[in-house]
Amino acid sequence: MATDLPGPGSSIRIASMSPPARRASGNGEGMRGLWCAGAFVAALLLCAGTARAEPQASALRCLALNVYWEARSSSSEDQRAVAHVTLNRVASPDFPGSVCAVVHQGGEARHRCQFSWRCDGKSDRPENPEAWRKAVEVARQALAGAHSDPTGGALFFHHVSVQPDWADRRTRTAQIGPHVFYR
Repeated sequence: MATDLPGPGSSIRIASMSPPARRASGNGEGMRGLWCAGAFVAALLLCAGTARAEPQASALRCLALNVYWEARSSSSEDQRAVAHVTLNRVASPDFPGSVCAVVHQGGEARHRCQFSWRCDGKSDRPENPEAWRKAVEVARQALAGAHSDPTGGALFFHHVSVQPDWADRRTRTAQIGPHVFYR
């Protein structure tokens, strides 16, 4: 049985993760840690009035997919920055109130999506198992609040190889690896 915010005793299966990332230690600490991370972030967002409860497995998968497709070949710091932009949007009243809603905002129509991988017409299934495991771990840590936000509260970013028309209207907060971040 799954609920919006399952407790440590609930049975949760995250089929999208590789077995090592899914395996809990014999004393149950692994799954308890995942629950605590998800519950902590959900509680913060609910208290701030910016989000409804989202099943933590869904939030983790959506955030990991965004990290994977936006920054899979980048440094861990760049991947954390991409994760924080997603979470900053969740906390902002200008964006949807859940991780998956932020990632999926605008749908899959070309030039309407918020993240380019969502509307490129290609499969969204991760292709590189090692990069996927890393993206899942970065997403898990971001949801747990394990690292401070390296973007200075950014809500937007782009790769240095493109010059979006919106960039001139935003305040640049950081450049981390090949990504430039803005508020």
